[in-house]
Amino acid sequence: MQPLIYLDHHATTPCDPLVVEAMLPYFTTQFGNPSSAHFAGSRTADAVQTAREQVAGLVGAQPGEVVFTSGATEANNLVLLGYARAARATNARRRIVISAIEHKAIINPAKQLAREGFEIITLPVDAQGTVDLAAAAEAIDANTLLVSIHAANGEIGTIQPIQQLAQLAHTAGALMHTDAAQAVGKIPVDVLDWGVDFLSISAHKLYGPQGVGALIVRHPRRIQLEPLGYGGGQERGWRSGTLNVPGIIGFGAACALCAELLPTESLRLAALRDDFEAAVISAIPEAHRNGNLTSRLPHNSSLTFPGIEADALLARLPQLALSIGSACDSGTVEPSATLLAIGLSRDDARATVRVGMGRFSMSQEVVQAATVLTRQATKLADIALS
Repeated sequence: MQPLIYLDHHATTPCDPLVVEAMLPYFTTQFGNPSSAHFAGSRTADAVQTAREQVAGLVGAQPGEVVFTSGATEANNLVLLGYARAARATNARRRIVISAIEHKAIINPAKQLAREGFEIITLPVDAQGTVDLAAAAEAIDANTLLVSIHAANGEIGTIQPIQQLAQLAHTAGALMHTDAAQAVGKIPVDVLDWGVDFLSISAHKLYGPQGVGALIVRHPRRIQLEPLGYGGGQERGWRSGTLNVPGIIGFGAACALCAELLPTESLRLAALRDDFEAAVISAIPEAHRNGNLTSRLPHNSSLTFPGIEADALLARLPQLALSIGSACDSGTVEPSATLLAIGLSRDDARATVRVGMGRFSMSQEVVQAATVLTRQATKLADIALS
């Protein structure tokens, strides 16, 4: 059996061995509950504080602004549901602004808020997947409570103009949230420079463990969030429950590694991506790339092969780990909502694959992937024409 070539780093990344090494003691010898007052607990609490500083350092935040969660999905729910519900008693604003290509971890909490009486405005995107700033300026008004736009799209890689959107939000008196799970560790992210009030992160998107993440809450003493659950009052009472110490330690270690490696890693991955795309398009000239080609994640490639079915193509590529859309949508029969939103036909959306390279992707693997991908895509196109 041929070894798997993993090119689905948007869905999840492998845990870096250095991250695993940092976590191991917290499963065995350093297992104290950080809420406990004895030495074992205080030692663990100190390690959690170090991890908090490492997470904060990667995104330009303060350690006290980091709220640990189970991942970006919980962080997104905490800010959308928690902030809207907390503000309802004292604030007449009822408008929540999102984009047409958000992850379901934003779309579904927004739908819940609509059921609770909030107005949800969905901003369109252009053919490159960039949010329409003119539409945003019109939609973000004096009735807007919160704007939530992801920093980078997990399918087509387009990086959004978060700084400009935050300025629009603040001018209207609203707060700004960004789901940055796909961006953190891949491109420079700075909450102060971007001007966001909330930012969501998942560790498993940046070579950390699954099941842990964070919500960055700027100025936490001035912001109220209604918790999603109740318990011992950990994490400022916004996220009660004993902390996932090994996961948090791994999260911190992963962030520290990303801070160190990001400048060179992003350049290397962009070069690998460009070589891959050049090889594919050279072999199949009718293939085309999706996304904002001048402002996209360095490891991302979204390719459409007109006339073929992407799921049939993947079935012929057992040695490649690829995706035909966001990982959370891969079990559905409907084409990607993101691809439809940027103007692809339903047939072209079904003919699109997503390729995501990562820290451990090697040049020879990428060359091999391009070769087998184009070979099988050509065969499928020939079958369709016969």
